Amino acid sequence: MANAVKENINQTTSSIELYAIKRVKRETHDTFTFDLVPRNGDKSISFQSGQFNMLYHFGFGDVPISISGDPGNNKVLTHTIRAVGNVTKAIKKLKLGDSLGVRGPFGNGWPLDKARGDDLVIIAGGIGLAPLRPALYQALSDRKSFGKIILMYGARTPDDILYRQELEKWRSRFDLTVDATVDRGISGWAGNVGVVTTLIPRAPFDPYHATALVCGPEIMMRYVIMELQKRGLPDDKIFVSMERNMKCGIGLCGHCQIGPTFVCKNGPVYSFDQVQGLMGKREI
Repeated sequence: MANAVKENINQTTSSIELYAIKRVKRETHDTFTFDLVPRNGDKSISFQSGQFNMLYHFGFGDVPISISGDPGNNKVLTHTIRAVGNVTKAIKKLKLGDSLGVRGPFGNGWPLDKARGDDLVIIAGGIGLAPLRPALYQALSDRKSFGKIILMYGARTPDDILYRQELEKWRSRFDLTVDATVDRGISGWAGNVGVVTTLIPRAPFDPYHATALVCGPEIMMRYVIMELQKRGLPDDKIFVSMERNMKCGIGLCGHCQIGPTFVCKNGPVYSFDQVQGLMGKREI
């Protein structure tokens, strides 16, 4: 047992690699996107859509952040980060050329291989669009393998919308349906007002031949799942990202344990039938 713990500790410290910040983009007042490139220029980047990395800011600690870039780009590692804690607030202050330590990628990915032939329904709430963006990139790069592709996105206000320019570009495509809504509208907003679940009843997908990918706050995901079930989607065709309380990335610290599963090792992506008895239960 002691040897196993020692091996895990060695893994957390020895696998950190240095990356440089190549691009910084402000998304909202508290959310930003970093493009990172390896300090070792020969390194090729590989990850699955839905996986996450541990980003280490020297002197402050590390934090799990989903990868939000294109899996087909092996040169750049992209993360969209919301500054909500000490580590992420410190990371926000970094500038072009500064370094970050990276461990990963960790976890499993969105099951796009299993979704081939189905309509693909992607539903995001808030910053939950970031972990889903790689899945959309991947699906669009292999467009003929899917039926309809539908993105439904909900944000708190128009000022909280992520990837605004990209959303507008996606909406102009004939092979992709994009529907966005905000909880609270402001002057000049001409789009939908209401929670993202209000978009589901009219979404043009075949529930008997569809796979749904869902990411956002847990309460949002629970209501989304209820609406998808009303449309007829079975629980094993609804997939959620349970990015809750992850800290070490290797199942050592126990922060992300939910019942019998460790989110960082067995997830973060689960089919709903795997976690339907665990979602929303903070005591486990």
